[in-house]
Amino acid sequence: MGSDPQYIKHPDLILAQHVFNLSNPACPQTVQQASLKKVQSVISDNKMAPFYRHLAHPVEGILNHTGEGVPQHQGGSAKSLITSNLLASRKSPQKIEFPWDEALYQSLVEDNRKELETFQKEEDEAEEAAGETEVLAARGKRAEFWARVGDKDKAIESHEALLEKTTFLGTKIDLVMAMIRIALFFGDSLFVKKSIERAETLVESGGDWDRRNRLKAYKGLHLLTIRSYSLAAPLLLDSLSTFTSYELCSYSALVIYSVLAGSLSLKRVDFKAKVVDAPEIRAILGSGEDRLAALTGEVSSGPSAGDEDMKDTSTASSTPGAATTAVNLTTFAAGSGIQAESEVPVDFTPLADLVNSLYNGNYRTFFVALAAVEDQFLTQDRYLHEHRAWFVREMRLRAYQQLLQSYRVVGLTSMANDFGVTVDFLDRDLAKFIASNRIACTIDRVNGIIETNRPDDKNKQYADVVKHGDALITKLQKYGQAVRLRGSERS
Repeated sequence: MGSDPQYIKHPDLILAQHVFNLSNPACPQTVQQASLKKVQSVISDNKMAPFYRHLAHPVEGILNHTGEGVPQHQGGSAKSLITSNLLASRKSPQKIEFPWDEALYQSLVEDNRKELETFQKEEDEAEEAAGETEVLAARGKRAEFWARVGDKDKAIESHEALLEKTTFLGTKIDLVMAMIRIALFFGDSLFVKKSIERAETLVESGGDWDRRNRLKAYKGLHLLTIRSYSLAAPLLLDSLSTFTSYELCSYSALVIYSVLAGSLSLKRVDFKAKVVDAPEIRAILGSGEDRLAALTGEVSSGPSAGDEDMKDTSTASSTPGAATTAVNLTTFAAGSGIQAESEVPVDFTPLADLVNSLYNGNYRTFFVALAAVEDQFLTQDRYLHEHRAWFVREMRLRAYQQLLQSYRVVGLTSMANDFGVTVDFLDRDLAKFIASNRIACTIDRVNGIIETNRPDDKNKQYADVVKHGDALITKLQKYGQAVRLRGSERS
């Protein structure tokens, strides 16, 4: 029970993404076929009998369309083995070919039974001849077993039981973080929130730097899934330089989450410092020279350090002229507590275009990049999929606000041309934000202009002082009348 992280191998969150791909209509067919093979392979290799039943059972399986609406365990009181939120939608419009093999299921059940008997035998022997440490180690194997085979309830129950018996703080934190991943795997946001609060309490009571740093990434990802981008952005961006939580997500996924959260929620000055000029992000999204400078450490403190003026000519000259846009980030996992799965090279071009066009005010390119980001990232990721429409709408709002804040009056046709959209679309889109008081402006369609209504802070403060002053004077007058009445009664 050392300081190294424990219980980080299971569950495999990449498997949950593969299951999501099977139910996602926006996922390419080739990716779905690859995900199907991967899911079947992992279920067989890890002997995941409960999870296989949860996915493919003719009655209970969430991927089984013929069993939809059929009561589970007719005539009995037993409930479904697992509850989850793994699919892209509750009722997927497409048919998913994930056949049920009764012989395979019974074989997996038998393998699980034999493995559990082995764990029980080890625990009994440890209780008789060994100490408490060996007993906890045997129970830890059982907890990892339930997480590996995909039984949510028994996995959490066994981790809770192990947590009660464990005295070492580091192991307690690892157990709670394992339960966070179990809940993330099955899409249980409420349990994730409760477990993160427990982990924060443990970490604050004396957790080491590594576990504190890993928890930061866990919390940032959870906040992202519940649409709290403003709270998630600083946590995810801070995790980039010290990321070791490869049991949670890949480094490329962390870059995507960090950039999206920062682009939406950060103010322009912070957006420049923490996203546009951040060396960790420039190493991935930057051009060839920027990427090389960030990776070699030339860029370390943003533009204020003057790093951009200190390029190594000999190094730059040996770099190929055409920079690739697809980046393989598997090597970033070196030295982490878990072996990262080989990542498919990711094309970050739409994300880089989104960041640069937003900051530079190239709104036509921004809209094109936003559509590409939605197609390539938002619709394909299980954590981003649910709130994709909200994200696109909020990013459009941010672009509108950024342009309008610089002008008193803007031509409707001119603004539509800047964004590469029709006047009718811009009129309808702006009207929604104006009606909800998200943009302070009015549209004069007759004259074809948009007039901004900038709030005057000084006048607002003056009005607030007058308003509160009137209320205070009224209260004092009532108080004075009450005092005079009491004085007359005494006389």
